[in-house]
Amino acid sequence: MKIITEQEIQQLRAETKGTAQRIHFNNAGSSLPPDVVVDTVIDYLQEEAILGGYETEFKYKDQLEYTYNLIAKLINSGKDEIALVENASIAWGLVFHGIDFNEGDEIITTEMEYVTNLIGFINMRKTHGVILHIIPNDEQGNFMLSALEAAISPKTKLIAVTHIPSTAGGMIPIVEIGKIARKHRILYLVDACQTAGQAPIDVEAIGCDMLAVTGRKYLRAPRGTGFLYVRKNMQDKFKLLFMDGFSTPTISQTDYKVRPDARRFELYEKNRAITLGLGKAVEYALNIGVDRIWQRVQFLADALRQQLTAIDGITVHDMGDEKCGIVTFSVSGIDSPAVKARLFEQNINVSVGLAKSTLIYMDKHHLTSIVRASVHYYNTKEEIETLCNALITIVC
Repeated sequence: MKIITEQEIQQLRAETKGTAQRIHFNNAGSSLPPDVVVDTVIDYLQEEAILGGYETEFKYKDQLEYTYNLIAKLINSGKDEIALVENASIAWGLVFHGIDFNEGDEIITTEMEYVTNLIGFINMRKTHGVILHIIPNDEQGNFMLSALEAAISPKTKLIAVTHIPSTAGGMIPIVEIGKIARKHRILYLVDACQTAGQAPIDVEAIGCDMLAVTGRKYLRAPRGTGFLYVRKNMQDKFKLLFMDGFSTPTISQTDYKVRPDARRFELYEKNRAITLGLGKAVEYALNIGVDRIWQRVQFLADALRQQLTAIDGITVHDMGDEKCGIVTFSVSGIDSPAVKARLFEQNINVSVGLAKSTLIYMDKHHLTSIVRASVHYYNTKEEIETLCNALITIVC
């Protein structure tokens, strides 16, 4: 595998207007989109305004359809296993709330689970009497696979994990968890919100039944885009929360029949312009090579962690043997929102990770908030040095 060269980086930055304006380390929130993605969305909207909404959709029907092909290639699935939705939370909720839970059913999750998913678990416990088991990480920050297997019982109905958490730089071993889920024939739901576009995803290797993804983060797609993967032989097992003439194309006055593919989870009306933008963003990542992107992201994140660790007054909080492009830290004596604000004044974007975003993990480590700097392949070593120099002035 060839690394992304410095010449390529400069070309990729030239194709992203935002990199000339600011140093953007908020890719885990919303990456800077490539210019081609922005142009694709704007050009479509301009045609829609002149030609008409339905008429423009018909004109671009092949390109819109091809978005499913591109996503299928990205995650190694069938195109009939993909549904387009607004974001990962919608994708996750469509399948989670479509499961027929009964009192006493058990869900297993991790301490790194995202707030939206945790709310879903708590709601299911309150309304259906479902039991939630949380598998903690060990002292080194690694997920304990042996504890997962020990927690499985005849009542275990679902294993649900977030691959890359919102407010930590570690990662959950989703492939190894998938092997355990398959062995025990347990439904397996993966939140890959931060993964897509950052690290390779292969749903066959993972062995998940469902996977939720958003577009605006590492995929560099427009906000309001995302997709849901549901394994073909599992699609009939979920209740549909919403239906319309698109999801149920066959209907009589007494009955209806849902689509035979994952698009049963979609509704007809959606933003076609950003659908094309999502497809263009996926294509852009595939053209670079997700393996190459992942190598570059890990390189930059490791460099950032090393430099931050060398600064007195800064504590890096990332744990675990495998880490991602999210780097979390705190500054002694200065709260995280103040750090973010002072960096913003110097044209540097970072974000603040709140305790509720990854509540169990943050409570465990007595953290109320952290600074989150998330790198992407278009970031540079010089930008990392600029960030660290800015932090040194803040600490002093």
